[in-house]
Amino acid sequence: MAILDHLIVPSRDRKASAKLLADLLGVQSGESFGVFSAVYVNETLTIDFMEGDKFDVHHYCFSVADEEFEAILARLRDKKIPYRSSPHGPMDMKINTDNGGKNLYWFDSDGHNWEILTVSYARPKPSPSIRS
Repeated sequence: MAILDHLIVPSRDRKASAKLLADLLGVQSGESFGVFSAVYVNETLTIDFMEGDKFDVHHYCFSVADEEFEAILARLRDKKIPYRSSPHGPMDMKINTDNGGKNLYWFDSDGHNWEILTVSYARPKPSPSIRS
């Protein structure tokens, strides 16, 4: 099984972006090395922010447990970061519960669209087990 080890996120201020994401997720932000500032999301995934002047914006989504969702939501509110219940539309400061879980979206200062969810809508639901 392949496991994503790291990804690079373009940013205008790599250190500030790494610190904000680490603070929101409640994880460690690493030392800057070379042209990167790292966020250690979990035991297997590092997000490396790299500075640039021109870049496309992207969407990044984290699957989190209910407790993590609530903690991240509290941090977004504490930092007064607007969020919304859908990938497009107004910042309605609401949580989407349409998929049997919770999810929300926010933008960082570079325009990247970040998401947290407790139940994936992008993966097929497991088939019910057949009992004899």
